[in-house]
Amino acid sequence: MSRSPSIVPHAPVSHDVYLVLEDFGGRLGCAWCETAEEDANRATLVRHLVEGQYERPVRIIAFNPTEGWSRDVTADIADEIRRRFVELDNVAPSLLAFLDRVAGH
Repeated sequence: MSRSPSIVPHAPVSHDVYLVLEDFGGRLGCAWCETAEEDANRATLVRHLVEGQYERPVRIIAFNPTEGWSRDVTADIADEIRRRFVELDNVAPSLLAFLDRVAGH
């Protein structure tokens, strides 16, 4: 019987990891987006949000397995994007909707 490869990184993860819970709507509901290990950092996440790579992000979670913590950083990410808003050239409609949703909570 063949075994599936492990999703656990071989080397210890010593940096913060960021994952997005996306609302796919209707019957599909919400799911954590698949993210390559090298793209699970804050800078890449913010860039992907600005580019519109997430259609309807609901929640963003950060964790650090080495330090043993995790937390909801949705508001923190939205605040960072709002602070940098004037620097952005093109803003995806999905980003504006995300900022509106987070502000409404």
